[in-house]
Amino acid sequence: MAGELLVDEPAEGVLRLRISNPSKRGALDHDILDGLAHALDGIGSRARVVLLTGTAGQFSSGYDIGDIPEEVFEIEAERLVAHPFADALHALEDADVPIVAALTGHTIGGGLELAVTCDFRVAARGIKLGMPPAKLGLVYSHTGLRRFVDTIGVPRTRELFLRGRYVDADEAFAWGMVTEVADDAETAGLALAEELVGNAPLSLAGNKKALRQILAARAALPGDVEAELVSLRRACFRSEDFKEGVRAFGERRPARWQGR
Repeated sequence: MAGELLVDEPAEGVLRLRISNPSKRGALDHDILDGLAHALDGIGSRARVVLLTGTAGQFSSGYDIGDIPEEVFEIEAERLVAHPFADALHALEDADVPIVAALTGHTIGGGLELAVTCDFRVAARGIKLGMPPAKLGLVYSHTGLRRFVDTIGVPRTRELFLRGRYVDADEAFAWGMVTEVADDAETAGLALAEELVGNAPLSLAGNKKALRQILAARAALPGDVEAELVSLRRACFRSEDFKEGVRAFGERRPARWQGR
């Protein structure tokens, strides 16, 4: 059963987008990611602030790749991660209104990158945040790594992506990965969204654009280097280690790495 993106307006000027895929702990599938990109298209004409959250005490467990059949795994896994996921991230990044993520449950993998792409992150006390690529055999996108470096710096990004560490909400706050910790993340996130609605829209849009351009210029790579990194990432989807990593992760056992 596919997940869905639930859309409503809990307060004047606030558009709430809720990730709903309860049977898979908020895993991100095509319907949810396409829904995000569609909901954010031209958002400035329809809302002043966006609140991105989850449902049923969940936020997102990351990419929905666990049930892809092995015979089509390489194609379908890359298709999900490289296309609708990238489109959703770009829509979040390019939105000209502030976006608040209310992390109502564990926030893992692609779910954490979605959150980091938002302007503010309010985390529920006691949740875990983490990045499992090192446990899966996945080479993460250089654009995704850049988002984490911009948010928490190189040393903490290494903790997430090389050690595969999970941290709780309080440690994530100390890192700067979340901007607030609350007992009720959705209520606190909505309060922040309503505060932002009261600010000058031209100022918010202009400052967001300036920050986006500054970060993009700082992160620009030569074309040949970027092509090499993209090729490296694509190759990982064909690797035996990635297939084994996903199987082992789902079966909750140590992976048997082959280095190929």
